[in-house]
Amino acid sequence: MATPSLILNFKYLQLLIFLFASKAFAIRKDTSFLETQFCRTTVQGRYLITDHTGYVCDALSLDPKSHCCRLKRDQYSCQGCNLVSQCCNSYEYCVSCCLNPQRTQIDQATRVKIAKPVTSGTYSTLFDYCAGRCRHNSESVVHENAYLSEFHHCFAPPSNNSVGITDSQIEVRLLGINVIVGKQGESCDSVCKSIGQSCVGSKFALINQCEIMQKYMKCRGSCLASIGADQPAEVVEDAPRDLNPGACLYTRRPSLLSCDGSHQYTRRLCPCA
Repeated sequence: MATPSLILNFKYLQLLIFLFASKAFAIRKDTSFLETQFCRTTVQGRYLITDHTGYVCDALSLDPKSHCCRLKRDQYSCQGCNLVSQCCNSYEYCVSCCLNPQRTQIDQATRVKIAKPVTSGTYSTLFDYCAGRCRHNSESVVHENAYLSEFHHCFAPPSNNSVGITDSQIEVRLLGINVIVGKQGESCDSVCKSIGQSCVGSKFALINQCEIMQKYMKCRGSCLASIGADQPAEVVEDAPRDLNPGACLYTRRPSLLSCDGSHQYTRRLCPCA
């Protein structure tokens, strides 16, 4: 017959086993709750997909659970991209190249408006910016129905968001554009048509600057702010004196600029492609 002390020791041993087993079970249970990464991806391409970490892969190489590219090769790839103009011939590689934080500054990208209206919001993440900017870029089309070149997926910030950009940056954004000085009284539609091209209205914001006009026109040392759909332009020498003959004119209201604007006493500076 077991003594009371033996029974007490046995129960104490059972308690220790129970406590140890409970703790071990709890630890093992927690290991099943490991955090799983889920990727956001582009959805436009027929063959390729880019995830938000900057990898490009085909649809069959996408992990069905995480939606991330399984093959971790060529992160932030710029295949088929012109790094000077920041334009690519592939949407997916444009997004991948743009996602490199050393190439695109996150704080600037998230300040860019999604659309032109004042009420439009801004991009919330770098991926949103790259995916949206590479897809929609009014500066890469002519008359909104034709591309300037096969490199029409561009991730550079829109020109109207880049106050104070340098001359070299302006020249880069004018790649593929022929800046032509028109004849007296001609519209830019007419000027560009005469050389078999079309006026690119989205580029007026870049050439509507004194520094740019002085590269193509004499300007006689003066560059004046004015109002008119025919600007940027140079006033012809035989214009009435009150019109400032020989001066270059730019406008502080770029929304007024148009390809069909003209004036009988000015010669327009026109972006053609």
